[in-house]
Amino acid sequence: MMRSKTLCLIAWSLFLFIACSEEKKAQAPPPPEISVVETRAQDVPLYLEFVGETAGLKDIAIRARVEGFLEGVHFQEGADIKKGALLYTLESQPFEEKVAARMSAVAEEKTMLAKAKGDLDRIKPLADINAVSQSDLDAAVATYEATLSSLDAAKATLRAAKIELSYTKIYSPIDGIIGRTKAKVGDFVGRDPNPVILNTVSQVDTILVTFFITETQYLEVARHLIKTEAENRDERETSLELILIDGSVYESKGKPDFIDREVDTTTGAMLVQASFPNPDKLLRPGQFAKVRIKGREVKDGILIPQRCVMELQGLFNVFVVDGSNKIETREITVGAKVGSFWLITEGLKPGEKVVYEGLQKVKDGVTVNPTVAALKSTDQGKK
Repeated sequence: MMRSKTLCLIAWSLFLFIACSEEKKAQAPPPPEISVVETRAQDVPLYLEFVGETAGLKDIAIRARVEGFLEGVHFQEGADIKKGALLYTLESQPFEEKVAARMSAVAEEKTMLAKAKGDLDRIKPLADINAVSQSDLDAAVATYEATLSSLDAAKATLRAAKIELSYTKIYSPIDGIIGRTKAKVGDFVGRDPNPVILNTVSQVDTILVTFFITETQYLEVARHLIKTEAENRDERETSLELILIDGSVYESKGKPDFIDREVDTTTGAMLVQASFPNPDKLLRPGQFAKVRIKGREVKDGILIPQRCVMELQGLFNVFVVDGSNKIETREITVGAKVGSFWLITEGLKPGEKVVYEGLQKVKDGVTVNPTVAALKSTDQGKK
């Protein structure tokens, strides 16, 4: 009888234990759903960016070439102007007086030349019959030639005076856009040693951008260009991009014009100039922009979003989901930043799943339910 009771108690205990275990299993929460990115190998172009300043294809400073009071301004500031358009007029009366005086001197020399020629024409036949001495003939010839030279000098002085008079009207040397005038009607301009720059006319159908690169960057770019040329690749590979101040990428590509012949020993940098077409005149001189050029290309590189990476005391780690959907902490080595992505040089292989969102919910050994996140293109131009 006692034995039967004992067996009943054991059976009842086993029943309760199994029931509790099943209840606990029923109450256990499902694995958390975690967003992940799947790594893949791809060719990753790496770009270099430089801060540059824009200038017009031609920026011509307008100066007064003679001294005088400004009498007229004949343009609208900031407007398009044509080559040869009248821009400024200076007081011309002093120069007109000088021209008149030089013309009078020319007329006087012509009168003297006519007299000298008449004397020579009269004396020469007399000298032929020895009616006058040879010294009289020589004196008449010398007087004529001296007067002729004086006339040439007077004409040259008149031309110089007319040129000075022409400088009282200032014309545009090129087609372009003119800026704000720096002198007003009534100002005295053109006096040395600091003649006033009246204005600047810029030709902006093409814009020049100047920037500096380090010696190391120069070597990186030069090697890439040499390799591109050796492989006969598309010429567009060597084109430049311009990133404007608002972060937008300028629609037209540019090309390098020249690299300075030497490295500045004080800064370790080289001056570079590039040109960009500007048919819509969106770009203006004096703007700051970034110039982007392809430096090199990493074959079979792996990119992951920067938000996947945890940094602590210079060490970089990510959470990786293994084949059994368990979390594993992985130490990685990062390379260059490519937009909002990191280029991973060590620690990850193609096809692995890296936790993208919900890093605070996971830790080593936790089982998760991974879902692959849909990411936008890793275009470096998109920040």
